[in-house]
Amino acid sequence: MRIVMIGTGYVGLVSGACFADFGHTVTCVDKDQSKIDALLNGEIPIFEPGLDELVANNVAAGRLSFTLDIAEVLPEADAVFIAVGTPTRRGDGHADLSYVYAAAEEMAPLLRDGAVVVDKSTVPVGTGDEVEKIIAKTAPDLKFSVASNPEFLREGAAIDDFAKPDRIVVGVNDDHAKEVMEAIYRPLTSNGALLIVMNRRAAELTKYAANAFLATKISFINEMADLCEKVGADVRDVAHGIGTDSRIGSRFLMPGPGYGGSCFPKDTLALLKTAEQFDAQQAIVEAVVKSNDDRKAAMGGKVIDALSGDAAGKTVAVLGLTFKADTDDMRDSPSIDIVRALTAAGATVRAYDPEGMEQAQKIDGLGADAITYCEDAYSAMEGADGLVIITEWKPFRALDLAKVKDLMAAPVMVDLRNLYSRKDVEANGFTYVAVGR
Repeated sequence: MRIVMIGTGYVGLVSGACFADFGHTVTCVDKDQSKIDALLNGEIPIFEPGLDELVANNVAAGRLSFTLDIAEVLPEADAVFIAVGTPTRRGDGHADLSYVYAAAEEMAPLLRDGAVVVDKSTVPVGTGDEVEKIIAKTAPDLKFSVASNPEFLREGAAIDDFAKPDRIVVGVNDDHAKEVMEAIYRPLTSNGALLIVMNRRAAELTKYAANAFLATKISFINEMADLCEKVGADVRDVAHGIGTDSRIGSRFLMPGPGYGGSCFPKDTLALLKTAEQFDAQQAIVEAVVKSNDDRKAAMGGKVIDALSGDAAGKTVAVLGLTFKADTDDMRDSPSIDIVRALTAAGATVRAYDPEGMEQAQKIDGLGADAITYCEDAYSAMEGADGLVIITEWKPFRALDLAKVKDLMAAPVMVDLRNLYSRKDVEANGFTYVAVGR
């Protein structure tokens, strides 16, 4: 199949490279000259393990290419995937669909009869209907279809998720779109992958429902962690006790500083706005959003409490800035609230993250004028009165605790990811503060 991917961000680039690896001919299109130039030079603009090699292999094989010129490639496409950003719209919480609609308008006069336009971006219910109207208005005689194909990729494990999906969700309103989508995914379904076909609106809602449910699990175990601290229980035992129930499952039951990233924060808000529009209250999701906002706001206070309640004039080493490990994504990361709280309380922050420091410096309150960025974890700890682990990067899981103690002015560790054993840390002379323990 000949596929055009509009957008070379996280979803577009990963999906395009994976489709090419299946044997399809894929062209990724973007309006950002610097992105296309970088990709043409073999440079990957995002960090995702294994993506650089996957892109290089498929470019070399002639199956994957990049261009700024949509008119050059669109007329031959069997399927055109829209994989542009849908950030939270400033001011009202709705998903900003301007990039999706602009892509639909631009492609309309260039599509060939029989082309299938696929919303890969995360979009609210009814977006496919609007895309269909936009294209039909510009090209009233064109025979085309619009499908929904939401992505379920975890940052840091996206390639594996694409190649070995739990399920593939496809939303179509006609048989032609169904046949094309089945052909695109045949390399996976022939190996046993589950393809779930439904109508377009159901597929659009499935993406939001999935992310809202996972966000609910995270917020639930975080609140249980707070209760565990009050009653003298260990949240890890509670999570194991409920996670072994097949009706609940163990995934997303790891307590921490709150969820962030490109999906959960904006998608829960967008779902609430959709529900408001259709007068269908989502009280659980509303509570989840509030719980997570409160969680992230409280984490700075947790660190300050560990510093005897006063951070003024103290130095805090921060390990991990990205919202999770194995990504450079800083969007809505809990570290933003924590660092801002610490600096507002008068602390000096020395931070290290394996991949996220360049992105972090673009964020208000996390610039190089506000905090010090260090070359490795140990240099961040030099002279520190406290150490806080925010992100669960592998290099932070086996620190030389004796060396850490020697480097720090005061041996205080706040482990917001429960990476360490209290016994081991305290045996090295530390004050140890964890989550839900």
